[in-house]
Amino acid sequence: MTGGLGILYLFVLPPLTAPDEISHYVSAYRLSSQMTGQPQRDRYGRVLLRAQDAWIEDLNGDFVYEPDEDGNLQVTAESREQAAKLGETLEESTYELLHSLGLNGQYAPERTAEIEALGSYVSSTYPPVTTTPLAYVPQAIGISLARLLGLNTVSLLYFGRFCNLLFFVAMLYWSMKRIPFGKEVLFGVAVLPMSLHLAASFSYDVMILSCMFLLTAVCLDLAYERAQVRAWDIVLLAVLAAVAGPCKMVYAPMLGLCLLIPMQKFGKVRNWFISAFAVGIAWGMAMYLVNSQVIATYAAATEADSYVAWAGETGFSMSLLIHDPVLLVRMFYQTLLWNAKDMHITMIGGWLGNLDQVLDVPYLAVWTFTLCLTGLALKIPGEQLRMSGRHRVWTGFLCAACAGLTMLSMLIAWTPVSSRVILGVQGRYFLPFLPVLLLALKNQTVVLTKDKNRSILYLMCCLNGYALVRLFSIVCIRL
Repeated sequence: MTGGLGILYLFVLPPLTAPDEISHYVSAYRLSSQMTGQPQRDRYGRVLLRAQDAWIEDLNGDFVYEPDEDGNLQVTAESREQAAKLGETLEESTYELLHSLGLNGQYAPERTAEIEALGSYVSSTYPPVTTTPLAYVPQAIGISLARLLGLNTVSLLYFGRFCNLLFFVAMLYWSMKRIPFGKEVLFGVAVLPMSLHLAASFSYDVMILSCMFLLTAVCLDLAYERAQVRAWDIVLLAVLAAVAGPCKMVYAPMLGLCLLIPMQKFGKVRNWFISAFAVGIAWGMAMYLVNSQVIATYAAATEADSYVAWAGETGFSMSLLIHDPVLLVRMFYQTLLWNAKDMHITMIGGWLGNLDQVLDVPYLAVWTFTLCLTGLALKIPGEQLRMSGRHRVWTGFLCAACAGLTMLSMLIAWTPVSSRVILGVQGRYFLPFLPVLLLALKNQTVVLTKDKNRSILYLMCCLNGYALVRLFSIVCIRL
């Protein structure tokens, strides 16, 4: 079901329409070039694209190219400002363009021939994402397959997205097989419009969601179901920590779910310490190899060093917030007070595309999805309550820590000092820990009188169908 809905989102919301998808595409393209033995970067660190793929960053042919010392084509700064990229604004013409090109068509063949006459490779105008390359392995496999088959750019885009979706579905299946309870909750979060939109894109959020879902499932399985922790389980937890950690550091508190596992299941106290050390070292080494420079920059930055480029203003620094904790609390409070609705909408998927508020799902539908998730999280007749009160409090604390770190990171990296709220906090950042948070809400006080989980999941799938039809209709009539 998740795969079927994902394919529908794959086509209704075409390539490069998801949040920050162009940068994720460029990152996956670079890894694909490395896999296939093709040039991946120019001397300036920009990702090299095949000349035939350059048009997605320049739909109107505005780019002016100049060859560099190595023969790679660089886009002049003046011509870059006016260019329009594929998916920047999703309109009916986007559908028509992709349909007309099909699997083998070439966009603006005369223009492409002119570019190829100047050079074989074009430097992308979009920077790749600084993270572990493992986050882009599924997408890069799809891109590489399309390149090896000699298919065009449209096929390349869809192959990369489709492989990312396949990876998400496979990891979700593994997570649902492993989790001892709350399968409906996990599935419910996976079929939210935002989850499906991300799954059917180039976004590295797919890797984060998949790893965090599986991490949650393994920890709960070991804590409440398995009689003994195996070496394989520790290896799996270490791999998940090493892969997901560098993608977004703010989810580090999720490793605290490992502490739900009783120490006696490790056999000996020594085994518990060795296991904790292995998982911690895996996460720490991955963070050091990928993000050490970023961490050092933010930690050492003073108020004079902090600068938010998009706003052209000074930003918040860690030293400023440490010396003025009241300011930090006020920013958090005002953000929750003024932006809670927007975060709710962007978590469920009320605004899709590149957070395009025209491509919306009615807020009533957003609340219906929310009530469905709440219903799935409630105890049903005959169900055993597995998590103790102490474990539920600990889980809630970990989720709050993830949310707090997310807001803190956006305060430092994205918010100018003139702002009264933290900017850039999107609800989709809360999806990785949403399943375990919902499971922690299960209690003996509020109990459903009937098991309606199947009906709730069916309703969520129907709501996705409504959302898809609405989005397609909006795009087709958009002026």
